[in-house]
Amino acid sequence: MDLEDFLPKPKPEIIVGEKLETLSVADLETRITALRLEIERVEAELAAKRARVAAAEALFKN
Repeated sequence: MDLEDFLPKPKPEIIVGEKLETLSVADLETRITALRLEIERVEAELAAKRARVAAAEALFKN
């Protein structure tokens, strides 16, 4: 056995614009789930940044 056998396998990378024809139904469903989770993560960060900007603007308006 090699050391690589004990290391976690890297998650497959999702590439936007990648050809989808070769992916199985299960792969496509997994991809959709991963992308939805990423969208939620990005939206949460966007909301947090907007809140910080609004707080800073409110502070400097007074």
